[in-house]
Amino acid sequence: MNFEAFDRAYIDRLIDGDAETERHFTSYFSDLLTIKLRSRIRSAQLIEDIKQETFLRVLTLARKPDGLKFPERLGALVNSVCNNVLLEFIRSDSRHPQIAENAVEPEAAVNLEGDLISEERSRHVREVLERLPDKDRRLLGAVFLEERRKDDICAQMGVDRDYLRVLVHRAKEQFRQRHLKSIKRMHATGNG
Repeated sequence: MNFEAFDRAYIDRLIDGDAETERHFTSYFSDLLTIKLRSRIRSAQLIEDIKQETFLRVLTLARKPDGLKFPERLGALVNSVCNNVLLEFIRSDSRHPQIAENAVEPEAAVNLEGDLISEERSRHVREVLERLPDKDRRLLGAVFLEERRKDDICAQMGVDRDYLRVLVHRAKEQFRQRHLKSIKRMHATGNG
């Protein structure tokens, strides 16, 4: 399936629990959230927990009556929900005693394979980002990695908010297409 944009039909399939749409949704946002969270958290397991909680909350919200009135704002919603979940985890963590820095967490030893997979995925996403045109790479970095204010980005680029949304959509589509091609290449050569 090729999704040009998030529209009402896409949201309706997501609400109805369409397996392919749910896979696309989690796949589409997973790598971007991983990059965003890796700059703040070192634990691969905690990153996965935050991503899963984010996806759960967005799907729960989408399934409420009038939960997602603006399908084109799905990306901003996922980003905002992720920010809230991250803050909750940070607040929760600060209420509990910290583990000694040299202590080994039990799940750290068990989740070595998961860490390696997550690290490989993150490396792959960075490689795809590096191959994007400079303008798209800088724009995606400013919006998703640096989380700069949209008004600041608009001022820097000399565009209004509506056109910024178009530019972000195009940049995300470029990323998605290159990412999918890269994955297909990896599977074809047996590296995936």
